[in-house]
Amino acid sequence: MEDVTALLSKPALKIGPYEVDPPVVLAPMAGITNVAFRQLCAEYGAGIYVCEMITARAVVERHPGTMHMMTFGADEKPRSMQLYGVDPKTMAEAVRIIVGEGLADHIDSNFGCPVAKVTRKGGGAALPFKRKLFGDIVRESAKAAGDVPFTVKFRVGIDDDHLTYLDAGRIAEAEGAAAVSLHARTAAQRYSGQADWTKITALKEAVTSIPVLGNGDIFSAADALRMVAETGCDGVVVGRGCLGRPWLFGELEAAFAGRSLPTPPNLGEVAGVLRRHAELLIQHDGETKALRDLRKHMAWYFMNFPVGAELRRGFAMVSGLPELDDLIGRLDHDAPFPDNADGPRGRQGSPGKVTLPHGWLDDPDDNCVPETEDMHSGG
Repeated sequence: MEDVTALLSKPALKIGPYEVDPPVVLAPMAGITNVAFRQLCAEYGAGIYVCEMITARAVVERHPGTMHMMTFGADEKPRSMQLYGVDPKTMAEAVRIIVGEGLADHIDSNFGCPVAKVTRKGGGAALPFKRKLFGDIVRESAKAAGDVPFTVKFRVGIDDDHLTYLDAGRIAEAEGAAAVSLHARTAAQRYSGQADWTKITALKEAVTSIPVLGNGDIFSAADALRMVAETGCDGVVVGRGCLGRPWLFGELEAAFAGRSLPTPPNLGEVAGVLRRHAELLIQHDGETKALRDLRKHMAWYFMNFPVGAELRRGFAMVSGLPELDDLIGRLDHDAPFPDNADGPRGRQGSPGKVTLPHGWLDDPDDNCVPETEDMHSGG
């Protein structure tokens, strides 16, 4: 474990009026960070837990599926939502609706998504290359947000030849963002290879008046402390590291407070967490949809535990709560947490060329709004 003395002397992370202690943010992840998963994570530790990505156009047009995704728990504070958009007017209108109707307490914006269906339309990680358009979106959104903090998340750039993060950080700072977060990979890397934490250091040196948060390859509490110590960032954003491991937030809370980490759960305790996850999902979506949604989490919960192929298949196809309880009953509840189960998890994939609109790289100062984004929220 890193020496935490220097970390403990850092001032508390503040995003707008909210003190974030420990300085930890749950990254919005499509199909993952719904109200059930956020509540589960929050039961282990404090921080900010961000809703799945919401499309600005879907908010403006009151898309029913999107409005359901914008559900928050009764005790969830601050209620944190991530918006995606490519048009300053649509983004600002969505922010006005969210703020005016009291739907969230913090709005983040997504300029880091590397998925082809997003970058193809100039959105996500493609957009900061268009400096003026990016600035227009941040300025209009931050203005519409008023006292509600508006934050900006982005990547290092499109690829190694088109790095955008330093410009994006300075522009976001100048145009009223309350904080910035950097996923220290390019869009071309997607989730492969290693995050380059030296880029977080450089961003922290360039952006001086608002918090800078680091994201990428935080799979343990030690990783989080090391990122803050090495880069000087004000807080960390945790994504794939908490998949099947919501108790990571309890470990992060202990680490940032300088306490020893709680004992990792045995297989029986992990099964209890899984059962709690099922209950929370059922409250949100009903049993059928909830259990179908839970299937993708199974391999993460049981990563490197001695579960066996037949039981794993059963969990991956589970369709009802009685069936889930039966499968849980057949596990070896005393099996200890594996030594090698706190490493990388979730999607990694391989790097690839970023899909961009025709002529996108011709002029970084062109502020024409690209083709309207899809209505599809959640990534």
